[in-house]
Amino acid sequence: MAKWQERAELLFKSDGLQKLKSANVLVVGLGGVGSFAAEFIARAGVGKMTIVDGDIVDITNINRQLPALHSTVARSKVDLMGDRLMDINPELELIRLNEFLSPERAYELVSKEFDYVVDCIDSVTPKLNLMVSAKRQKVKIISAMGAGGKLRADKVKVADISQTENCYFAKAIKKRLKREAKIDRGIKVVFSSEIQDPESLRVTDGSNFKKSFYGTSSYMPGLFGLYCAETVIRGLLKR
Repeated sequence: MAKWQERAELLFKSDGLQKLKSANVLVVGLGGVGSFAAEFIARAGVGKMTIVDGDIVDITNINRQLPALHSTVARSKVDLMGDRLMDINPELELIRLNEFLSPERAYELVSKEFDYVVDCIDSVTPKLNLMVSAKRQKVKIISAMGAGGKLRADKVKVADISQTENCYFAKAIKKRLKREAKIDRGIKVVFSSEIQDPESLRVTDGSNFKKSFYGTSSYMPGLFGLYCAETVIRGLLKR
């Protein structure tokens, strides 16, 4: 056991640490949710991780994303988070994929070598395909729904996608999952049952498969990331 894992070993025990060290996790999307999820998973001692994001830090990310600082604007999120994760655990086997996930690529990326997929994409079509790919290949997945337009931490929960409510993003995903893949349940998600603030919505030009976004608080994406990480870590410990 490395010295930095002393507190984790007290809780997870030595066999738990070994389960985490032998695990392989895919994290797609390193924004407000994914950056925190990836860090929490790395700090737990997961031994192998692939991180995927083709974006750079924008100044508007500073209010909610882990790698976003005034000093990191215009720098690659994969590079920043990759360096950070390696600084946490120098023995981490890390694969960095600096790419935007196209709908087709989402199908290619998931394989049975992964023990868990963490889906933190905020574009509907690539997200849908990633979920379908994981489901078909029987790879466990935790998928983040919409954290925007919400303020109440007590309304965030993990549930089957069929049980989501008051989330327009989840509603759109559920509709297309059923129509295009005949899937209506069996995918674990993080969502908030709080009603979204409709006045915080902004429409975009539709680039990168994203047509709109909601205003976001500093803590809500991080909380979603925490729930994603908790689901992964507890799932790996139960193997």
